[in-house]
Amino acid sequence: MVRRMIHACGDVDLVRLACFRHDAVVAGVQALRQGTPLVTDVRMVASGLNKTILENLHVTVHCFIDDPQVEQQARKEGRTRSACAMEKAIATVKRAVYVVGNAPTALIALCDAVHRGEVQPPLVVAAPVGFVAVEESKEQAFALDVPLIGVRGRKGGSGIAAATVNALLLMAMEEAAR
Repeated sequence: MVRRMIHACGDVDLVRLACFRHDAVVAGVQALRQGTPLVTDVRMVASGLNKTILENLHVTVHCFIDDPQVEQQARKEGRTRSACAMEKAIATVKRAVYVVGNAPTALIALCDAVHRGEVQPPLVVAAPVGFVAVEESKEQAFALDVPLIGVRGRKGGSGIAAATVNALLLMAMEEAAR
């Protein structure tokens, strides 16, 4: 999995930055084999996922970043679309594998919902990238009592998040074939 992450971004630092908590790989493979939906913070993550394996496993992908209600809510409340989109995903999809490859505010919204008991994801992929609130959002995620695959520090991104999920999808498909 880490090799796929490195290949997605060309950064060998991921060997030491990749983080796996609470049997995340086993939990992720199991969830995907059961057809658990995926929620992504941005379309770039969703676009990078292996459509053939998603179909074979009957896994749907949800992303609410472009939802007109989300855009309206974000504008009205002066918040990021990413946070509002994640809140809508939690309310709409509920149980899902949550994948954040871009927006720390989406990850913070997810962490808050887990703390409030609104959702208990079978897996969280925490790989937002950048400078503003990125490290803080990841530290909140790493403290959750849920299976998690993440990238420590400021590094991450949609490609890394998609590569992580694709590795899990391949493992789930291989297990299903046995």
